Amino acid sequence: MFDNYYYFVFDLNFIISKPDQMKFKYVLILFLLLNSITKAQEIKRFDTLFNYLKIKDDFNGNVLFAEKGNVVYQRSFGYANFATKTPLTENSVFELASLSKGFTSMGILILMQRGKLSLNDSLRVYFHDLPYKNITIRNLLTHTSGIPDYMEFFENHWDKSKIASNINVLSLFAQYKPPVHFVPGDRFEYSNTNYVLLAMIIEKVSGLSYEDFLQKNIFAPLNMDHTRVFNRMVSKKEHLANYAYSYIVDEKGQKPVLADSIKELNYVVYLDGIVGDGSVISTISDLFKWDRALYTNKLVQVSTLNEAFTPFKFNDGNESGYAFGWGVRYNDKSIGKCIYVLGSWAGYDNFLARFIDTDKTIIILRNVSNHNKVNGVYESYINILFDKPNRLPQINPQ
Repeated sequence: MFDNYYYFVFDLNFIISKPDQMKFKYVLILFLLLNSITKAQEIKRFDTLFNYLKIKDDFNGNVLFAEKGNVVYQRSFGYANFATKTPLTENSVFELASLSKGFTSMGILILMQRGKLSLNDSLRVYFHDLPYKNITIRNLLTHTSGIPDYMEFFENHWDKSKIASNINVLSLFAQYKPPVHFVPGDRFEYSNTNYVLLAMIIEKVSGLSYEDFLQKNIFAPLNMDHTRVFNRMVSKKEHLANYAYSYIVDEKGQKPVLADSIKELNYVVYLDGIVGDGSVISTISDLFKWDRALYTNKLVQVSTLNEAFTPFKFNDGNESGYAFGWGVRYNDKSIGKCIYVLGSWAGYDNFLARFIDTDKTIIILRNVSNHNKVNGVYESYINILFDKPNRLPQINPQ
């Protein structure tokens, strides 16, 4: 810090008089000291929050907070594997759940920019066997298609001794033809089926598997070396280094139990082969690379990104709170526009928020969940990052 300071002062010797130099040095030293104190206070506030969450809410995971591309707080709390007591590190790999949808939507935008498809293309162009009319790629991206979520559908119509894939989703919907819940574009309803179909469109248009397309066009160009599409149950023989296993806190024993071992969560096995709505694994450092790339034209033009982060307008002209794989919030002027996504899947509980007006970032990857009711945790993240008064979250066991 002070080495840089002296070089800076030396460069100014030619344009500042000696008395002014002395004043400048004192002011700069004071500024550096105050800045150092402010950063220390910010770190202390984050430490207080996460130590509280660790005790009260079984917080186990990796966190990263950044301002203008600079990490201001990064920590790992707890274990990647409770059986071996392997601690989490910044290289720990988490299943992203719905954070994966951002990569799926980017795949569609890359193909659109190359002239391979249009967001106004009808779903029937790609899937002749589906009964749905007047549904576009844009409707799929924004969860305004009205198509039911496949997860509940598979609960009732799937042989759970088998691992399903995207083609099975398509086959079951073509066979049973579940009706849409509303006229496309009329309202928002979150449905994972939308992003399964988008992944299949990527494959049909590109001629590559969903995994290979993302690797070639997103992960490799951004040097996201620890990020990939991974179906753990399908790839049982493959051992991943630094894998963060997912756990649920047992209500009776109050100890983390592997999500795979819980009978009620057997969907983590029979839905494991499905991609597009989930299935991407990554690290906190790679997700920060992803965040930084979304301020540039490395993948698509900035104008395309602006459209991707603009809320959908319903048929009646009202605005949705969702864009292309991202939620959108407008807060007070000091916070500005927030693009965010949540991802939960049998123990994993993830959060990525990008405050694009102020260039601030929050990345939370958790691999232990419980049955607590928590109020105010996201607000706490934001309040500390924006140096606002904060009250610790309210946590009530259910």
